[in-house]
Amino acid sequence: MNKLILGLLFSGVASVALAECPAPPDHSEQLETLIEAVKLAPDANAAQLITNDMWALWADAPDDTAQQMLDNGLLRRASHDLDGAKTAFEQLIEYCPSYAEGYNQRAFILFIQKEYEPALVDLNRAIELSANHIAAIAGKALTYIGLERDVEAQALLREAVKMNPWLKERQFLKDDAPEPETDL
Repeated sequence: MNKLILGLLFSGVASVALAECPAPPDHSEQLETLIEAVKLAPDANAAQLITNDMWALWADAPDDTAQQMLDNGLLRRASHDLDGAKTAFEQLIEYCPSYAEGYNQRAFILFIQKEYEPALVDLNRAIELSANHIAAIAGKALTYIGLERDVEAQALLREAVKMNPWLKERQFLKDDAPEPETDL
């Protein structure tokens, strides 16, 4: 038997390839409530608690298999195994292509590795799947900064800070940044 097939069988990936990921949980109402709450937070500590609740929603994978993949990637990233984390997030995306957090997390790895263009592709997909994913929007803004596309970065930062005025990335906002051109 081929070594690759044996490796897949022993790693459990083959069984995942045969399974089908369910639709991601719909936390849109809860997320909207948290976005409104963070806007009213009296201080950074209160805002951080609300942000943690947002992360809990974003990190709520569609099923146990997807959750294990996400958790594995996050654990690998925390231990500075970026290649292992990227592989775990790639497996998650392959298994659950409609789950935004897989794309968001892989984009973060790509960003750390200064692979900005592929990170941007993943962030666009994450935002397409979860329009109010503040972390993905802020991540896209930082990616634009990495690409030296400051006008687009500033527009996205303003959008993210509108949703969460306590966002740490607000430090990158420039008061004198030009507004992006529109076709209006």
